[in-house]
Amino acid sequence: MRFVKDYMRDDTLRHALNVLTQENFGFDFENWVKNGYYEGAYIPYSYEENGKVIANVSVNQMKFIQNGIEKYYIQIGTVMTGKEFRNRGYARELMEKVIADYIEICDGIYLFGNLSALGFYDKMGFSRGMQYQYILRSDVRMMHQENENKLEALDYFQLVDSKNQLQKSGYTYAVRNSAVNATLEQKNKYGLQMFHTSGMKKVYYSIKLDCYVVMEEQKGTLYLQSVICTKKIRLEQILAHIKGEYANVILGFTPCKEDIDLVESQPYNGKNDYRLFCLGEQMERIETEKLYFPKYSHA
Repeated sequence: MRFVKDYMRDDTLRHALNVLTQENFGFDFENWVKNGYYEGAYIPYSYEENGKVIANVSVNQMKFIQNGIEKYYIQIGTVMTGKEFRNRGYARELMEKVIADYIEICDGIYLFGNLSALGFYDKMGFSRGMQYQYILRSDVRMMHQENENKLEALDYFQLVDSKNQLQKSGYTYAVRNSAVNATLEQKNKYGLQMFHTSGMKKVYYSIKLDCYVVMEEQKGTLYLQSVICTKKIRLEQILAHIKGEYANVILGFTPCKEDIDLVESQPYNGKNDYRLFCLGEQMERIETEKLYFPKYSHA
């Protein structure tokens, strides 16, 4: 058994990582790398044996603008061990290597832990954190619904054609050059944003605003997950160009301070999906400043 890290451009090792990732999470990184979305910020720490990756903990180098201040966080993800190699302490050893490499040079380390592994992260010294999710105020939502149909049809956000390369190129350009439109905005978002949205299934574009949003409707609730625009844009402008009536509008990001009067916040612990774990005093500000990690910054 040997320790290997930072090998995503090594086809042999990456393929071995893909096998373990498929076994544990049902996805792999091949298209992400082959399509040019990987830019080096995802760094696997792994144990390899006889051509197989048997355990892994990955580093995601995250650069944020948080209330106007640059932050360098490390998000840990893809924590996994092959079935026949579990309960040998491999994940703990890899986690310790990551923490040793980064704790002194970053502003904090965090991860979104599976509900089945909460005790493991507690033992590793992580503290449980709380985010705040933002929901559009009901009176604001009703006002926008009453004003609907005052625009031309093509002025509203339209679903991007995933087969139209010109439209897709426009989106990828906007992702690379996106302005800060959230209180907690990831600067180096290209890799993760494209990991989650390269299929373009939920990406919409407004010609009038020259702005993209990623959104979806579930059981009468609109989830406005991401705003991608090369210029500063107000949340109110975006809402005015979304067609449809919804019982709720939930944001996948922390709105800017100038838009905060349009929304209400509530503590969010990940519900049935995950729990936020943090390491480092600065990470406490996520809770005290009532922030929400952008939906598509999750690794």
